[in-house]
Amino acid sequence: MNYSNWKVGLFIPCYVDQFYPQVGIATLELLEKLGCTVIFPLNQTCCGQPMANSGFEHLSRSCDNLFYDIFKDCDYVVSPSGSCVLHIKDHLKADNKAGESKVLRKKVYELVEFLTDVLKIDTIEAEFPHRVGLHQGCHGQRGLHLSQMSELNAAPYSKPVSLLKQVKGIELIDLDRTDECCGFGGTFCVSEEAVSVKMGKDRVADHIRHNAEYITGSDMSCLMHLGGILKRGNSNVQVMHIAEILNAGIKKPKPEPAY
Repeated sequence: MNYSNWKVGLFIPCYVDQFYPQVGIATLELLEKLGCTVIFPLNQTCCGQPMANSGFEHLSRSCDNLFYDIFKDCDYVVSPSGSCVLHIKDHLKADNKAGESKVLRKKVYELVEFLTDVLKIDTIEAEFPHRVGLHQGCHGQRGLHLSQMSELNAAPYSKPVSLLKQVKGIELIDLDRTDECCGFGGTFCVSEEAVSVKMGKDRVADHIRHNAEYITGSDMSCLMHLGGILKRGNSNVQVMHIAEILNAGIKKPKPEPAY
């Protein structure tokens, strides 16, 4: 299906922009290869989540105003970060535009939910012949409902798994604890570093125990935490955002022949 009539705004979180630009590039390429017309406002900044989560939400007002100004005319806004998306969905409020901000909040989607819920992708021409473990980030799972929580007596589902299963050659491993927190938690890993590291080590051990070659997820912040633990442990296991896997090996649409 051609979604070129939609104006999709690409929001790249500040830490992805600074440390993992390949994730932003993969997200852009993936959306374009699936037929979306994507715009990337160059003056976008942090969503304001670090300030808000630290008790200084009033300091994030300028972030809200800027986000509203640059994305208000988009049909959808997509980002490869569950935690940033959840913050915007729950808290975005531009000055004197409470109603308009509420409308925009409903247009903001994390990449995985956009692919499954809006584009309704059921075929992905990607290839990634590796053993992969999926880390379900807490914001994505419990806030955006990307997958079912194991503590609930409810039918299981996982939007990331439904997409990854379409990737040719991939081997998804079964973990002992499928939705255990990695311990990152933004500022939590600074204020409670010992607890954060222990939680991260437990999460990494589950993947290593099942011979994962890669750990993937929809939140690069969680993967950054796990990647640091892996690196310090001299592990060969790597972290990779789900956008990079879904974009691996996808061919660009062939241009129409000129007659």
